[in-house]
Formats: sequence, C-alpha cells, structure tokens
Amino acid sequence: MKLTLRQIEIFLNVVEIGHLTKVANDMKLSQSAVSMSIKELESILGHPLFDRINKKLILNEMGRAFRNEIAPLYKKISDIEYEFQNSVNRGMIRVGASTTIVDYLMPPIICSYMNNYPQVKISLKEGNTQEIATLIKSGTIDIGFIEGFVEDVEIIKEVIGVDELVVVSADDALRQSEYYIDELSQRRWVLREEGSGTRDVFLNYIKNDVSNLNIFLELGHTESIKSILLNHKCLTCISKIAIQKELHDQKLHQLKIKKFKCKRDLLMIYHKDKYHSELFEKFAYFAKSMVNSMLENIDR
Repeated sequence: MKLTLRQIEIFLNVVEIGHLTKVANDMKLSQSAVSMSIKELESILGHPLFDRINKKLILNEMGRAFRNEIAPLYKKISDIEYEFQNSVNRGMIRVGASTTIVDYLMPPIICSYMNNYPQVKISLKEGNTQEIATLIKSGTIDIGFIEGFVEDVEIIKEVIGVDELVVVSADDALRQSEYYIDELSQRRWVLREEGSGTRDVFLNYIKNDVSNLNIFLELGHTESIKSILLNHKCLTCISKIAIQKELHDQKLHQLKIKKFKCKRDLLMIYHKDKYHSELFEKFAYFAKSMVNSMLENIDR
C-alpha cells in the first residue's frame, strides 16, 4: 500500500479548510510540503483530485469520490488510535445532551459513573437536538442523548426511554376546566427555540388541530421558561421530567387537555462509523440503565 495516513490527513484538511497556507500553519508544515503531499497522492491514485481554478484547489469528480470513500475510514482509524491509548476504565468519554436531558438526567448519570470509575473523565456539551446531532457528525463528541427528531443516515439512533410532554401554567383559573388544545391556542405560549426537540415534538403533535399557535416568547432554556411561567399568565408544553418539583409544590399546574397524550422517545445517538470500544459500550449501557431507572420513578 503506497498511501500514507499523513497524505490522507493532509488531503482531508485541504478539503475542509480550502487554503494550503492555513493547512500548513495548522499542521506545522511548510506550504510546499502540503502541496507536494497532494501531488504525490494524485500520482499514486493516477488521477488529479483537484481542479486548479484561479489559484484555488477545488475538488473535482475523482476528488469527491475519493473523499467520500476515505473520510469514514480515516475517522475510524482515528477513533481506534484514540481509544487504544486508553484502557477500559481509564480515558475520556465525550458526551453531548440536549437541554432537558442535560439538566435533569445527565448529572446523576455522570456523577455515579465517575464515582464507580474515577479514572474515567467525562466531558459534557449541551445543545438542542440539532446541535447535538451536528456535534456527532463532526466527531466532536462520541455519544449523544436527545429528545427530538433526527433524520440522518450517518447517525445511529437507539431508544432508551419514553418521555411525556404536558401543558402547564401557573394560572389557577385554568385548573378548573378541561380543554381541547385548540381552545388554548390563542393564549400566550412560551416555547423553546427552533431546533429544540421539545418544541418540534409538540408542534408536530398538534399540527392537525392548531393552525396558528400564539407563541409570544421563545427561549433557549427550560429553566428560563419555568421562570417566565411562574411570574406571568402564560402556558408552555414541557417535559414532565423537568417540572416534578414545581408540580409537587403546586407552583405550576398540569392542565387537563382532552385527547392529549404527547409522548416522545428519548434517544441515544452516535455516528455510524464510530468505533465501539469497551469503554464506549460500558458507558452506553450504564447510561441507558440509569435513564430507565429514573423514568420509572417519575410520577405519571
């Protein structure tokens, strides 16, 4: 085999960054070394991979085909190298979770895991469902936990639990009656921002009954929404996981909505080319088990 990993690494960096000078600086190489590596790669393959247009390197048909074949292989080799530098119970797991999960499910999972395996470090990134999916695709995180829709052939999804969404308000007057969801559509609603799994699931669920929901405020965090609800007469649809304390203390009230059973799958996601080390598998199993246990304890 004449191809080298270094040539492939340089090629993929040139594809991603697009400028030889920046690639050279990032990789601490000379520009001529980067250029020579690309020429050698093209010579080995017997085809130009780039069109030289206006002094720019632009992937041609062969280049795109080569990138599509080689990028997953290089990612898998990088994953294997990374994982084999760590023993099963030593190393780092890079985790991402969407807002509801990161606030209400992940803290006990991570604390418990690190107490059991103190030499394992866990980095945690928060984002909405779409942001976590993007981090998975870029290889920035190893595993993600989300509560929204993801349709992408590069991402593997596993259902790890079922969450219930409920309509809540602090307005005592709304506690007395039972409603259809469309009867509440013109009241003031506070929802999560676009890209949020909670928002997407709720709006998709009511789309046949409500044509125009009066969304007067959009916020990026569940805790911010709860704060608004406690001080204003408005409504939201929220995960029951997130409001256990407020319901118990009767600061917020779950409204009685006729024919409203909005549930969603909680998903564990990872890249289809992700190398499954024993460390990865152990954490995934641990997280799934704890999520199931915590959901069983929620008052439904």
